[in-house]
Amino acid sequence: MKEYIKGAKAGVPVIFGFIPVAIAYAVMAKQAGISAGETVFMSMAVFAGAAQMMACGMYAQGAGVAAIVLTTFILNLRHLIMSTCVINKMKGGGMAVRLLSSFGVTDESFAIFTTQPEEHSSPAFFLGLISVTYSSWVGGAVIGTLVSEALPPTISSSLGIALYAMFIVLLVPGLRGNLRLGLLVALTAVINSVLSLLMSSSWALIAATLLCAFLGVFFVELDEEKEDAHEA
Repeated sequence: MKEYIKGAKAGVPVIFGFIPVAIAYAVMAKQAGISAGETVFMSMAVFAGAAQMMACGMYAQGAGVAAIVLTTFILNLRHLIMSTCVINKMKGGGMAVRLLSSFGVTDESFAIFTTQPEEHSSPAFFLGLISVTYSSWVGGAVIGTLVSEALPPTISSSLGIALYAMFIVLLVPGLRGNLRLGLLVALTAVINSVLSLLMSSSWALIAATLLCAFLGVFFVELDEEKEDAHEA
């Protein structure tokens, strides 16, 4: 129980980031024509802010189910790696606990848990952590559905840029000091723009992402690889 409480305390700072973004997501969902119940249920079942906001944006643009599912799948592929790292670091716990833990992995919970000392590598600590992050995300979505009607139109419209702001926040740390990665991001945007003239914007995004991800395997040099080369 002590480890659970320590994990919950470690997740408290995340609340201040999750709730505002969850409110912005709820406003986007409303603008896309998604009901309040569906908005909250998506937060409960998906628990992936960037993917949910992407799905709302694509739904508003009239994208089909297949395009939305494939795009969010690609966007969330990193969770496979993060979940594996969390499970490998976790000491003890059966399969059911590990599967539940994998569901609760986000960028924030991954960063907090993997940087903890070894004594806090228990399933109880991580469950305490994701209890706070999950409840704040779902709670923020609930708040968003309640206040979206009361928000002035100007504020509601401005929250539509939250998706782009979130992606910029995710991108910028990785772009620092990596010119090739920055060029690859720019190339992805250009290819997406060109393909959007030839096909629907949703499928253009998928095609540009897959193509440039493939190119990145040969084109982008990670910092870890540079360090290994220098040491050799």
